[in-house]
Amino acid sequence: MNTKSDTREKLYSCKVCGSSLKSKQSLARHMQTHTGEKPHSCEVCGFSCIRKPDLIIHKRKHTGEKPYSCEVCGGSFTNKRSLVIHMRTHTGEKPYSCEVCSTPFAQKQHILGHMRTHTGEKPYSCEVCGSSFAHKYAKLQHMRTHTGDKPYSCEVCSTPFTYRRSLIIHMRTHTGEKPYSCEVCGSSFALKHHMLEHMQTHTGEKPYSCEVCGTSFSRKRDLFIHIRIHTGEKPYSCEVCGSSFALKHHMLRHKQTHTREKLIL
Repeated sequence: MNTKSDTREKLYSCKVCGSSLKSKQSLARHMQTHTGEKPHSCEVCGFSCIRKPDLIIHKRKHTGEKPYSCEVCGGSFTNKRSLVIHMRTHTGEKPYSCEVCSTPFAQKQHILGHMRTHTGEKPYSCEVCGSSFAHKYAKLQHMRTHTGDKPYSCEVCSTPFTYRRSLIIHMRTHTGEKPYSCEVCGSSFALKHHMLEHMQTHTGEKPYSCEVCGTSFSRKRDLFIHIRIHTGEKPYSCEVCGSSFALKHHMLRHKQTHTREKLIL
């Protein structure tokens, strides 16, 4: 037997797309999605939307109000949906899966970006150099290489960074955090690639080879330094006498000779 609400749903149908609505007011709001009408506007920035609740949430960007709080970490949010999504970082819940490779995601919108790894689509292009990107945020980060913008600053020493991840890594120089550990000897490292390079000291692997003489190295940095033997590059100079050196520690050791000379005098 049909309930009264079931009957009401059938009374209000959209003539454009056939959607069924629960009330006349709901139908009126729905029709605005077809007409493009956005009757609710923000007095501060001019943002407009169809639903009044969306405007209330938007205004919190200006007031700074964040009424929804996480009971686990204390993080606060402007709307309930953001809190629900945030809670998945604590619960590990990932309710959305890729239909191609079954990779799980916490947010449905992340699947859309992930699918481009399968299709190869890169819809976001740089207006300056023409480079293309699969994600909008990747393009925005790339643009900073042209503008020189460094929006992330260290709260300890004020060093600015182009990328948020670079700031996170930099903070380890202040905190001493070394989250990557060697499974063989237990040595810890601040950067993952440093740990991977260290692992090669146990395996004996030397993947970096000199194109000039064939000498191989376990660390890429060691190859860069070695190359200076062939190029003659000496990037470190003594501020006192102008002597130049291929290695920084050689330059620092040389500068001590000037300090000793002053002590003798």
